[in-house]
Formats: sequence, structure tokens, C-alpha cells
Amino acid sequence: MKKGFINSLIGVMSILLSLVSCEADKDFLTEKPSTFYTVDNAFSTAAQIDQAVVAIYSQIRDLWANPGEEGWIFVLRGNGTDMYDVASIRRGSTFNNYGNINPDNGVFYNVYSTWYQIIAKANLAIYSADLPTISWSSDDEKAYVVAQAKFFRAFAYLNLGELFGGVPLVTEIIKEPKYDFKRSSRVETYQFAIDELQQIENDLPETTAAGGRIVRGAVQHLLARLYLAKGIQLGVEGGDAPSAFAQAVTFANKVIDGGTFSLMKERFGSRQEEAKGNAYWDLFQENNVNYQDGNRECIWALQIDYSAYRAEDGKSKLPYSRTYSPVFRDGAKDHLTGSAEDVGGRGIAQMIPTMYTRDGVYTDKWANDMRNSDIVFRRIFIGNVPTSPYFGKPVPWEEIYNGSSDATVNAANSSLCYPVSCKIATDKYTGVEDGENMSNLFRDDYIIRLSETILLRAEAKQRLGDKNGAAADINLLRARAKCDYLVTAADVDDQFNLILDERARELIYEESRWNTLLRMSGTIGVDRIRQYAYWPEAKATLTFNYNLWPIPNTIIDTNKDEALQQNPGWENR
Repeated sequence: MKKGFINSLIGVMSILLSLVSCEADKDFLTEKPSTFYTVDNAFSTAAQIDQAVVAIYSQIRDLWANPGEEGWIFVLRGNGTDMYDVASIRRGSTFNNYGNINPDNGVFYNVYSTWYQIIAKANLAIYSADLPTISWSSDDEKAYVVAQAKFFRAFAYLNLGELFGGVPLVTEIIKEPKYDFKRSSRVETYQFAIDELQQIENDLPETTAAGGRIVRGAVQHLLARLYLAKGIQLGVEGGDAPSAFAQAVTFANKVIDGGTFSLMKERFGSRQEEAKGNAYWDLFQENNVNYQDGNRECIWALQIDYSAYRAEDGKSKLPYSRTYSPVFRDGAKDHLTGSAEDVGGRGIAQMIPTMYTRDGVYTDKWANDMRNSDIVFRRIFIGNVPTSPYFGKPVPWEEIYNGSSDATVNAANSSLCYPVSCKIATDKYTGVEDGENMSNLFRDDYIIRLSETILLRAEAKQRLGDKNGAAADINLLRARAKCDYLVTAADVDDQFNLILDERARELIYEESRWNTLLRMSGTIGVDRIRQYAYWPEAKATLTFNYNLWPIPNTIIDTNKDEALQQNPGWENR
């Protein structure tokens, strides 16, 4: 299916490029040629509409994997939160200096506009599916294609609602310039996505023959997330939050207890016979990610294919060993150097885990945890510089972090050097024999994994007052991770620190942390940023509270015929 996706994408892009080129050429338009493409004649077959949906899958892949290493996507993936910051060599581009962060910041515009690009593509596919010129082989074929497009439209509005709050609901193709879009409320934005997903829940299969396509469990997972977010906002506004939280539990139950998905508790997959490794490590090895690989924990994964990368699709890669891995050759140059497997690959530290993420969540009773084992979160690095006193021995973190008498040097070094997750590096790099360096992984990657569904249900239960139930759900993950310490209701705190900490342990490099923090409401997000950001700029400059990103000023200014209200905290900044 991966090559099929790529071939389909090439086909649809040729049509879309024709549309763009024709619109740009006024003389050509004046002649009104019979071959001019419009939204009503751009598609002539059902297969082409499916190709338009495949184009959305491709954009989601690029948005998630970030093969172009775009800075704003690192923010979308969590840079600037409690979990991630930037290394000393990139301090000028930090997303934690609020002297530089305002509604004119390009990050906000890029994120906002990209989700609307996805909405526009989904609207095009939905509209075209009803064209009289399209012949579908069956009602089920049409329903499946439309359901995928509606899923992506709902997914986009979920993300916009979590990050920006209420936004304009665009459900039709815009054929003429429009400058009077009206914001919906945050609850209305969530409700639109909920209605969209409930319409298509049964139009998607429980499983598919090949990986990558949306399945019913992905819809139910998003419904759990949407009802949770809606309930939180209703609680702020004085609405019926408990009913929404109960619905979140109901949809999470469908995924968790439905019989299709389950946690992987035993060794499995392509490397299960190797003595090293454990069940959690197996989740992130090549050929192990998809449900079709025997991984019952995978609900939706983006597809990466090395042969396609070599042949025609240079974006079919996960550049995680480059963008996320440390730079020991700078931060611990007297003891560790190089760019091979022994130092986590060819890292350039575009986004680093904060001390909270790397160490804080594993202190004291939390330390004994499979997710903190050296095979999963590698902390043992053997000195490879012959002149080092640690040559051939483990280099102590105290030496790396505090080896200098200069505190500024130590801060810089510890920002460059940190444990390496098995999610961003491997000991077996594909493509080295073909001349590839150790920058990229060529495995598929999760967008939705059952673990997150369990954590959503735990949070919904906590918000319903069921702390015992929340603890039991969290312990499903902790038991799989063979943790010594299992939580109790007494650990379930009202600031949701336990939930957020467990998400950090389980979903490092997986969740979009901004979405999680901003939907929490109140000052939970900003308080954690002030507390855990690596550099002191955050605490010094984050002098106001917010729980939404700002509406980009460019959007407000362009919408000249309807005033769009700025989000609280960002006015006049």
C-alpha cells in the first residue's frame, strides 16, 4: 500500500498543479479552453477522488515526521512545552522566550493555515464525491472514501480547537475571496468534529489489509479525545461537563475493550528472538509498528518505505536520529565523539528533552520502569576518545553535566547531551550499505497508539471523580512496563500531574504536547512551562497566563469584513 499511496499522490498532484497553473494565467483563462480544470471537472473517476484523500495522508505524514526539518513543526510536536526545549547552539530560536512570542510569530500562522489546508483538501474530496460524473462501484466504496475525508476534516478541527479555541467552520469549497469568516466557540468547534466523526464511525472498517489507512478505532479514539476536551471547556463555562466526560469513557471503552486492540505485553515482531530488548522496545523496531505486523497496539500509523525513498519519495523517512538525538561530540567531546550508533546516530539536537522529561519523571520510586531501561531510554554511553579516563568505560552523567568549573559551560553541555530514546535511534540503521548516514529511521510511526486511549480514559475518569478508576487505567501501562510502583487513588492529584507525568513516560516523542497542555484549561500549561523549561527565559518572560495560542494577526487582518476576537492573554502583544 505504501507504493500505492505514492503513485496515487503523483496522479492527484498533476491534476492540482493543472488547476493552479490555469488559474494563474489570465490570458489562458480568457480563451476558455475546453481542457480548463475547475472543481466540477477536475475529477473524472472515483479513483482520482481517493487519490485526493491520499494526498491528505501524505501531508499528515510530512507534518508529523517533518522530513524538511521545519522549525514550526518542532513546536507543533512539543518544543517550548514542559517536555522539550532547544540546545545551547539553537538558543536563538527557542520557543520559550516570550519577549519574541506574539500573534505575529510565524509558528502560529503556519500551524493554523496548515490545518485549514487539510480542511480544504477534505472539502474538495467530499464535494467531488457527489459529482454526477463520478461512477462508484458501490455505495460502500463511496462511503469509505468520504469517511476518510471527513475524518481528516474532523481531525483538523480537533487540533484547531485544542490549540486556538473556537475557529471558523469551513465546510464547503470557497470559490471566491471571502473576508467575513466568523469564529465559532471552542465547544462548537469540538461539537462539529464530534458530529462529523459520529456520522462516519460505522463507514470505516475495524481493520485493513495494509497499514496506514484510517480504521474505526481511530474514529473512536478521537471521539474520546473530543468529548474529554469538550467536557473540560464546558466545565469552564458552567455547562454539563460530566455528560461529556462519560461519553469520553464510552468511546474509549469501545477501543480498549472492543477486542480489536490490546497492549503488547510480550516480546513480538522482527527482533523478538534477540536477547536484548523488551516488549516496549519491540514497539519501535522496523516492521513492528503496523497492526498488520502483529502489533495490536497500533491504531493508526504513518507509512515510511525505504524503497520508495530511494526511488522517488525523498520525504519517506523519519529524520529523528538527526533532529532529536544529542551532540555528544560537542557537549562531551573529551569522552564521546562521532555520529554512529554508539552515540545515538548523527544528532544535531534540534529539539531536546528537558530535565523533567529525561530525569524528573523517573526519580525515586518512579525509577524502576521498563521505559527507563537502558535499551529503551539509553543512559549508558561508553567513552570512545582514547585520551579520556573513561575510554572503554561508561561516562558518568555527573561528568557530562557538571564536568566544568563554569556553570554556563555545564548548562550548555547538558543541553547537548541527554539519554537517547529507542523511538529516535536504533542500533541497526537501514541504508548504510547504500551510502545513507545515520540520520534517518525507515520505520513506520504511530499517530494513534492504544496507550494514549487508555490515558484519555484515565483522565476522563478522574474528571468524573473516579480516582480509583483513573489509577487502575494508569496501572495498565505501568504493569506492562513492569514498574515496581503502581499508583493508587491517592496519587491522582487535582492538577493532573500524575496524568501528565505518565503521558511523558509513555508518549515521549509521540504526543503533541501543546495540544495536551492547552486543552487542560486554567494555568496548568503555563505553570508547567515556567517550572520545567530548560532555559531561564521562560520563567523570566512568561509573565502572563494563557491556555490558547493566539489567532495569528495575519488571519485577523485579512478577515477585514468581520472582526475576529483575539484569544485571552494575547491582546495587544
